[in-house]
Amino acid sequence: MAKRHPALIPLSHDHHHGLALALRCRKHALGQLNPGDPAAIEACAAEAGRFFNENLKPHFEAEETVLFPLMAAHEESRELVARLQDEHGKFREMVARSGDAAGLRKFLFDFGDLLEQHIRSEERQLFAVFEMRVPEADAERAGEAIKRLLDSGKAATGTATP
Repeated sequence: MAKRHPALIPLSHDHHHGLALALRCRKHALGQLNPGDPAAIEACAAEAGRFFNENLKPHFEAEETVLFPLMAAHEESRELVARLQDEHGKFREMVARSGDAAGLRKFLFDFGDLLEQHIRSEERQLFAVFEMRVPEADAERAGEAIKRLLDSGKAATGTATP
């Protein structure tokens, strides 16, 4: 496995946690974890909501403010950036509508499915173009800005790491 550019490591770290959550969400939705336990479904939906507020919001801000504009300058990633940005909007809509107890299984499955696809697209496609096309000085500046935004966003939610 190729080593990730240092500017992208904080985003990749978030992705690791997101993939684990995506799997849990889908397993709960399909009844593979705690089958027949509505409290477990509700707890997983609450976890997804917390993850969105504490991790995805600052993560999306870093991507939308720093990474996406930088990558949109490269022809081969413009369409992908537009799709990823659209998916950010879908996440916001999903979480805003997630309070419907009758639809929690569908929410969990759809949230987990979109989260995994979204992360895989960023890791496999967007980050590959970043590593091939972005000049080192620009990559370093982007990395500093990404780290600053992630740290300030997570500090605002009380989830910053020491």
